[in-house]
Amino acid sequence: MSIILYGSSISYFTGKMENYFRIREISYVFKSMQFPSFKKEMEKQVGVMQMPAVILEDGRWMTDTTKMIQWFEDQIKKNKTVPCDPVQAFICYLIEDWADEWWWRTAMHYRWHYDEGAIFASEHLASELLNDLWIPMWMKRMFLQYRQRSGYTTGDGINKENIQAIENNFLDFLKNLELIFKNRNFIFGDTPTLADIGLSGPFFRHFALDPVPLKIIRENYPYVMKWVSRLWNTKLSENQIQLVAGIPNDLDPLLKEIGQVYLPYLSANVRAVRDRKKTFDISVGGINFKKARYSRYRVWCIKELRTHFNKLTFNAKDEVKKLLERNHCWKPLWQDIDLPMIENQDNNLPFKADTKMIGVN
Repeated sequence: MSIILYGSSISYFTGKMENYFRIREISYVFKSMQFPSFKKEMEKQVGVMQMPAVILEDGRWMTDTTKMIQWFEDQIKKNKTVPCDPVQAFICYLIEDWADEWWWRTAMHYRWHYDEGAIFASEHLASELLNDLWIPMWMKRMFLQYRQRSGYTTGDGINKENIQAIENNFLDFLKNLELIFKNRNFIFGDTPTLADIGLSGPFFRHFALDPVPLKIIRENYPYVMKWVSRLWNTKLSENQIQLVAGIPNDLDPLLKEIGQVYLPYLSANVRAVRDRKKTFDISVGGINFKKARYSRYRVWCIKELRTHFNKLTFNAKDEVKKLLERNHCWKPLWQDIDLPMIENQDNNLPFKADTKMIGVN
């Protein structure tokens, strides 16, 4: 029996997990989730419905790409995607978290705001995932468009006043990545790492697939386009580990974005959770969000980043702290002293996620 990966062929996190499996040469069989039956079974097995799900050869179910990848990294010692250099490893964890939790909203915006993206995605998802529902195709498509927009775009702080700022933020992101991939094949050299895997989430099945962002990348950012393809086709066993020394200076713009935009956003989410507010307003990076959804999981994300830091050696801690201070990441990472966590929150990931989606769905 092979590992089974359940998800969608145009899913953000399914694509991230597939990139990881392909790079590590972990044999798997992809299957599309079928609703509503799969939802009931997944909630029974892991406590939550989210995409993707992995079923191991021994029958155990798993969820959450971040923790699943960490589990496979622990199990398979050869050709890991987390660098041996502890400073690079921490930055990988930081970039992966940013890719997962910040760029998700932008990716969903480009997919569901523009008609080209909404028509493409709703037709595809209705055909792929909703075959068990005996209702007209047009009704499936309308349901999907409403669900995604109300849950992940207009329902998560995007409005007509901040769309331009959100899209400018994306263009700056592309410019920074283009400079990196013009100099080397992957984030840390000629070998992919967890940082690349994390970034494959927003890119592989969204920015480099959906009509509107794909056109932007194809016409203006060829090195980013090549990186997406190269990542999908690279196998670590075929490549000698070739990483640069330390943290390249061209990563500073990414880290500054994390320090000035993403981590302050996480801090605002912490305050909302602490104050028991379902939504919150915040202005970061020139983007004014109104009624962004709170997420308990994103409080856990801060806790996880702190845990990774605390596990570093004394010398590595000193180096990472200086790097984070230089890029405005240190203060927002630590400014919330007591995180409003549920007892044992998500401690059983990737095999149980009974509190993970609180505040999201």
